[in-house]
Amino acid sequence: MSDPQNVHHYDGPVFHAPVTGSQFAWNNDTVHQNQQNNSAVAPGFEALAELVTGLLRELPRAGLADRDREDAESAAGEVLEAITGPEAPEEGRLRRALAMLKGALAPVATGLATGTAVGAQEWARTAIEGLTGLV
Repeated sequence: MSDPQNVHHYDGPVFHAPVTGSQFAWNNDTVHQNQQNNSAVAPGFEALAELVTGLLRELPRAGLADRDREDAESAAGEVLEAITGPEAPEEGRLRRALAMLKGALAPVATGLATGTAVGAQEWARTAIEGLTGLV
């Protein structure tokens, strides 16, 4: 009899640890993939999630420059990611994400951002106050 041989076929991705929430296309010419994650908001953070979701909805109407709007959207996404993960929100991460979001809105609230829409200054000030009061 012969000794068993190890045969390795590397015709696709090789994982050496658990992988979740990922999508892969291999040897395709054209790929269209969609993924939807409907994570629940951590208990006690529902009001924050509602405020940040509303803020994201209103952000395009604030009249911010593209770069400022993208920064605010990214920071808002970080806040939502921090409070909708499978584990309890990490306090430091959430605090940093909120600081980034408030920082992105501060030029609007203080009137320093150019090109903002009428009422955007008050809207940003109210949003910052709401973010401060919830956490």
